[in-house]
Amino acid sequence: MADNKEINQVPEGCTHDCSSCGANCPSKKDPQSLIEAENQLSSVKNVIAVVSGKGGVGKSLVSSMLSVMSARRQNTTALLDADITGPSIPKIFGVKGEVTGCEYGMFPLQTKTGIRVMSINLLLDSETSPVIWRGPVIAGTVKQFWTDVCWGDVDYMYVDMPPGTGDVPLTVFQSLPIAGIIIVASPQELVSMIVAKAVEMAEMMNIPIIGLIENMSYMQCPDCGKKLYPFGESHIDEIAQKYGLPVLAKIPIDHRLAALCDKGALELMENDYLEKASEEIEKFCESK
Repeated sequence: MADNKEINQVPEGCTHDCSSCGANCPSKKDPQSLIEAENQLSSVKNVIAVVSGKGGVGKSLVSSMLSVMSARRQNTTALLDADITGPSIPKIFGVKGEVTGCEYGMFPLQTKTGIRVMSINLLLDSETSPVIWRGPVIAGTVKQFWTDVCWGDVDYMYVDMPPGTGDVPLTVFQSLPIAGIIIVASPQELVSMIVAKAVEMAEMMNIPIIGLIENMSYMQCPDCGKKLYPFGESHIDEIAQKYGLPVLAKIPIDHRLAALCDKGALELMENDYLEKASEEIEKFCESK
């Protein structure tokens, strides 16, 4: 009965983020107390989450491309695949093999250029095996990818998030020391609503937003070079202005990127789509 009484004293609309709350309720605690300690064989300097309010906008592609750019800038880079029910990172990089470990935890696998990767698809019998788990189990698995994986010394870790604002994003934002987030959007009219959801969740959780990246922004005619907009004109600049956020990049529809992902060879990409974004992320982290 005492436990129920304590629960009933939690203010209505509580987000469990005590850092900006003036209520004096029994459950109030240090806002940092929910952050999980990293594995004792890990030392991760900067954790960047790549998010969106909906699926299908290219978070995995952006996470992977940012990781490639980070590694090319001579940073030790890691990529945590937090999309448990729709993992795609191992396929994008062509990473296969048995995950090994020691008494302290599991070791991540590495891509051809040394990016450290952990994904549920590396632990399944087959990459096509479905993960049919309930939300709390999925969220717990993501947390274990932080606490039970021996990441080693890492300059930048990118977290490829599942879509939406459910259990996994909440767990990541509360349990990992997120330095900032990148919001991925697409050009459709509903982008305003999608970005708003991600922005408002980040604000509620007191997570800094580094900037916006628009994927599938345009395509370039192979004959005349003219930019074409199959999903309509971009609205990302006006959305960014509305929320006071920078636009870090506009990635075009590029069949070469799709082909490289299908072959598991994204590290061979030859473009500068995210060069500025990588620079801005490093500046942001260095300023903290």
